[in-house]
Amino acid sequence: MFKLKLIAICILFCFIATAQPQVIDKVVGVIGKYPILLSDVQNTMIEQEKRDQAFDKCKAFELVVFQKLLLAQADRDSVVVNDAEVEQELSRRMNYYIQQFGSEEKLEAFYGKRTNVIKDDLRTEVKEQLIAQKMQGKISGDTKLTPAEVRIFFKSIPEDSLPLINSEVELQQIVKKPSFSTEEKEETKRQLNEYREQILSGKKEMKVLARLYSEDPGSAKEGGFLTFGRGQMVPEFEAIAFKLKEGEVSNVFETTYGYHFMQLVKRRGELLDARHILLIPKMTNSDFYNCKLSLDTILENIKAGKYTFEEAAKRFSDDKDTKQNGGLMINPQSGSTKFDNETLSEMDPNLIVTLNSMQIGDISKPMQFASQADGKPGFRLLKLKNRIDPHKTNIKDDYQKLALMATADHNKKMIKDWIKKRSKITYIKLDHEFNCKFDNDWTINN
Repeated sequence: MFKLKLIAICILFCFIATAQPQVIDKVVGVIGKYPILLSDVQNTMIEQEKRDQAFDKCKAFELVVFQKLLLAQADRDSVVVNDAEVEQELSRRMNYYIQQFGSEEKLEAFYGKRTNVIKDDLRTEVKEQLIAQKMQGKISGDTKLTPAEVRIFFKSIPEDSLPLINSEVELQQIVKKPSFSTEEKEETKRQLNEYREQILSGKKEMKVLARLYSEDPGSAKEGGFLTFGRGQMVPEFEAIAFKLKEGEVSNVFETTYGYHFMQLVKRRGELLDARHILLIPKMTNSDFYNCKLSLDTILENIKAGKYTFEEAAKRFSDDKDTKQNGGLMINPQSGSTKFDNETLSEMDPNLIVTLNSMQIGDISKPMQFASQADGKPGFRLLKLKNRIDPHKTNIKDDYQKLALMATADHNKKMIKDWIKKRSKITYIKLDHEFNCKFDNDWTINN
């Protein structure tokens, strides 16, 4: 528990550099028009430690120099990010920080500032990071190596340097999510319509009701306030938002998250400022029981031979990402169909215990879980499709992993070449305090 709290604080120090007053700071370098502060290097060192990397001042300094060089090149190439992208990233980070501290109140107490002030302090830094990321993506491009290139990379690895792959499994699933009762849906809509009428009649303000009643953890404390552009919200939400006029209040509508209504505050081209109130119908014990019961029935029919697991997944599963391929699960970290114990533990600690007692082809009893996409509860049947024993990396069993390694190696070489060329035509001045041996070939104008 102490380690988790320490990591949370380290993360915040890294990203909220401007949220806390710096007692001692100075310029330790300049790249183009961008200064490098000592605090930039210190924060990067904290980020390295958080990732269990070596606590190395020179490596941290070179990372900051690289980011500033990316920003300088982005200016030349007119690489920009829009306000909606910045707002989305700010909201994502603030939600993460709040989760790490346990509550918004604890976060605000730690920094002595309101959440919206902390967001404003972060805005410039986040914008620069996003621009640098976009510029780096432009350099490496959408690299897609051929199978022949992956094989060449594999052959270039010395036999005694091939990594050991831990035990892995391939899984299929059939997911059922509880459906809300008609009574709960109607009660939720009735309550929202009551709030809506209070706003339309002028008795209450939208932001007041949102703070009191909205069940959207990301916006409730901000009075339901959201800033977003096209493609950043679920389609049902955007369809309503972009039809509203400034000041107009929508009717109650449904999304995958629950029921909402919203008010358009301001439109700035394709960027909207809006307030909304979200209410989520309450699940009953009967809803959960009926959900589990439906999977019990599906399992019985599979065992009776009425249909295969794959056919049942296509017909009955509520998971749109896996139902069309027979329930086959994809590892979001690697893009492959294989899961190791570490990934399984992150998904659900109970999975390893369940799978250890299963043979290839076995199907579990209905298991309760929380969706990684939206956090909503549900039940699923798991089928152990395959189990791969620990082994040394080989091209047949580990092609996808090798493809990722080869792509990363290819991109690293492209970045090194780019730094060598661009540093020759960019003004770079570094403090003598950082007399480092860098990993890349820089041309320094000291």
